[in-house]
Amino acid sequence: MKKAIIPSLLIALGLLALGLAIRSGIVRVSDNSRVVTVRGLSEREVKANKVTWPISYTLVGNDLPSLYSQMQTNNNVIIKYLTSNGLTAEEYSTGAGAVTDNQADRYSSNAPLYRYNITGTVTVTSEQVDLVRRLINNQGEIIKQGIAVSPDNWNNRTIYEYTELNSIKPDMIADATKNAREAANKFAADSGSKIGKIKTAQQGQFSIEDRDPYTPFIKKVRVVTYIDYFIED
Repeated sequence: MKKAIIPSLLIALGLLALGLAIRSGIVRVSDNSRVVTVRGLSEREVKANKVTWPISYTLVGNDLPSLYSQMQTNNNVIIKYLTSNGLTAEEYSTGAGAVTDNQADRYSSNAPLYRYNITGTVTVTSEQVDLVRRLINNQGEIIKQGIAVSPDNWNNRTIYEYTELNSIKPDMIADATKNAREAANKFAADSGSKIGKIKTAQQGQFSIEDRDPYTPFIKKVRVVTYIDYFIED
């Protein structure tokens, strides 16, 4: 009987030791994983500080030299409109014109009414965004002089940009980090703990997008940070 008890005791002691070892391992894993990952967000609305406005129009006819002459006249009318309203020669440029020979279209069986289409473009690139916006709104003054300005579309669209991101980056990163810590503190308070040191931190990319489709000259700048905090009792 005593011989049977001794092996049983040895087995029990072994199981106890194994249990303690497993429990110790779980505690270390738990201790090592006492980390909370939080996201910090910072957003700002800024005004665009650069605008590119292509002023395009199309001429049709059968005499190419005459069309080029008309294109030059149209360009001069547009340039006068721009300069008389405050833009400088450094803020616009003229293109050579894009010519389409309709008779060269091998896939059309219909004889074209006009042989040539020529598209002229005067491109405004300026940091005077408010001024250019006023000129865009008043471009009817160009149309009144017989120039059929092409509508704003994907191939001929006005582009607004914000180019001063570096000036606001530090403050936005600080705001995102503060936002992340506030979230971590709230989590810790709810769990009866406190936040310790930062384990790792990852800064996301900055994004600049239109605030909405109707005000492309107002941009939304956004950055997200991901921070791992140690949790302490």
